[in-house]
Amino acid sequence: MQARRLPPLASLRAFEATARLGSAKLAAQELSVTPTAISHQIRQLESLLEQALFTRQPRLLILTDGGRQLYEGLRQGFDLMAEALDRLRAGRARPTLTITTTPTLAARWLLPRLRSFREAHPAHELKLHASYELIELDGQSADVALRYGGGQWPGLVAEKLFDVSFLPTCSPSLNLRNPAELLDHTLLHYQWQEGVKSPATWSAWRKLAGLRGLRASAGPAFSDETHALGAAIAGHGVALIDTVSIADELRRGLLVQPFGPAVPGLAYYLVYPAARRGDSVIKALRTWISGSAAR
Repeated sequence: MQARRLPPLASLRAFEATARLGSAKLAAQELSVTPTAISHQIRQLESLLEQALFTRQPRLLILTDGGRQLYEGLRQGFDLMAEALDRLRAGRARPTLTITTTPTLAARWLLPRLRSFREAHPAHELKLHASYELIELDGQSADVALRYGGGQWPGLVAEKLFDVSFLPTCSPSLNLRNPAELLDHTLLHYQWQEGVKSPATWSAWRKLAGLRGLRASAGPAFSDETHALGAAIAGHGVALIDTVSIADELRRGLLVQPFGPAVPGLAYYLVYPAARRGDSVIKALRTWISGSAAR
């Protein structure tokens, strides 16, 4: 390629800043040099081009026709350079991954563990999207998901994290000891996530337990599992909850699961597009989250 015949970059920057700001003094402040240096660079450029770029009047610089033509080209060129540098800097920013999952799993399982991910992978950034709807993993709405189900989502990789089962759960203040005592207590219900049929119904539990006389449909229903949990903690009744969601409450003694049987559920999976299997941030997440699930 033919070599470019360009004046020194310093003189082009001095001229562009002076033309844009209308002042050699302001250009000097922007470029961190003296006004004398700016004037020297512009005169050097005019000498190389063999034409005046400014008409100089007391306290006023007016671009000549040649000066206006040069300024327009330099303005566009410097704008393109600035945009290229901005894109390069943005590319060096910490890779960000957006995880979508249900509000319950987000609040009760994922959020308490995010600090350990940041400590283990300070170069990566995680964002959390909580929703009961299935969010597209298109790299804009979300990148990966923690989903409950059977592990089949077309076009996506699904790696099992843990199985889920559901047990009668209540406050220790109810002092429950055996299934027959449920006949004298309120059953709590909640809506399951969209698109997934919940196995955790009192009808399913009654069938496994063989408990006659239990009114499986009686009792208040909540639109969110966390509300049913709150009611259970307050001693207002008994809910069917999986152990994973309430590990902290069980450890602190706020809730107990006094007896079975357990209603078997499906599993939670880490789900992501197959094309992104090699992404460094997804690799980091897979390693970290599988270890957290195992623990």
